Amino acid sequence: MSATTRPTARLVLEDGTVYRGRAFGAPVDRFGEVVFNTSMAGYQEILTDPSYAGQIVTMTYPLIGNYGVNEQDNESAKPHVEGFLIRELSGQRSNYRSDADLSQFLAKAGVPGMDEIDTRALTKKLRVAGVMRGVLSCAPESEKLSDADLVDRARSGPRMEGQNLAAKVSCKEPYRWEGGFVPGFGRAETDAAKHAPNAFKVVAVDFGIKQNILRCLQEVGAEVTVVPATSSATDILKHKPDGVFLSNGPGDPAAVTGAPEAIKGLLGKVPVFGICLGNQLLGLALGMKTYKLKFGHRGANHPVLEEATGKVEITSQNHGFAVDPKSLLKNVEVTHVNLNDKTVEGLKHKEFPAFSVQYHPEASPGPHDSFYLFGRFREMILAARK
Repeated sequence: MSATTRPTARLVLEDGTVYRGRAFGAPVDRFGEVVFNTSMAGYQEILTDPSYAGQIVTMTYPLIGNYGVNEQDNESAKPHVEGFLIRELSGQRSNYRSDADLSQFLAKAGVPGMDEIDTRALTKKLRVAGVMRGVLSCAPESEKLSDADLVDRARSGPRMEGQNLAAKVSCKEPYRWEGGFVPGFGRAETDAAKHAPNAFKVVAVDFGIKQNILRCLQEVGAEVTVVPATSSATDILKHKPDGVFLSNGPGDPAAVTGAPEAIKGLLGKVPVFGICLGNQLLGLALGMKTYKLKFGHRGANHPVLEEATGKVEITSQNHGFAVDPKSLLKNVEVTHVNLNDKTVEGLKHKEFPAFSVQYHPEASPGPHDSFYLFGRFREMILAARK
């Protein structure tokens, strides 16, 4: 369906701003926090990342959909975004791995999309004013609603602060990860072959985990069991893990009931490694505080400094909250710092084998700068077993 024959759609923000464009995907209305991502590619991974639950995502790169979608690149079983905003929906897809086009993918998942929107203007607004609540209206029956009606709907929706979205996207029962990496992509077979499979046991706490994290743990030799976000320290230790991984996820870290207490119960008993939300939850478990960023970090090119080595990593990020450095305790060390705004990008306990990073070392948007962290976790586990 060409852009001129697709129905019209509206994005309405809580400040009263209205953007008009053309609908694609599912013909429905959705509410969410409107955020932007600066990645040039990887839209399928973004759409299926559970960390985007509760959010309407706009891409700053103008042409999206040109390589379609495929079964292998999903980060979870389905898209978790509330809506998708782009400047131009590609009229054709061209990639030998493509199974479907972007609009079909979103329509099947019940997610609305809109293009022909000035994504640059929207991004500038969010950078200046901060992320805000919005309604993406693509349902035919909503055409009769006024802009003011939709503004009221946007203002009446919940803010991200205080939402425990991790509980909504987490698995309900423990399961053994039996997947694997995709041959021919990323680090591929050579790195995986360096380590014997199932060399040690890791329990991954699912706050909204991405599948590529599980692949990376498997690549460095882990046998991985995934458990729900509500798991207590006792629940986790029943699996007799050699190490525990704390996953990424959506929402407010301070609202993830029971997680800091569970993590605190693991410290000193098993090595712990956290990513993204896992970094924030480790911080809370160590007695630190978190806060909401103005517009967050979402993209594939964020520079991060590792304090100990002075090396700069080009990282993939997706988070709207951060650990407050003002709440740093004597037994905790900040290991990584964001070079754009000096926010905390990594933590390490000075006594117990526990560390975390705010960015995504598994994402590999081009550079593989941060994959060493999975090797560091492996070394920590093997050292603890001696």
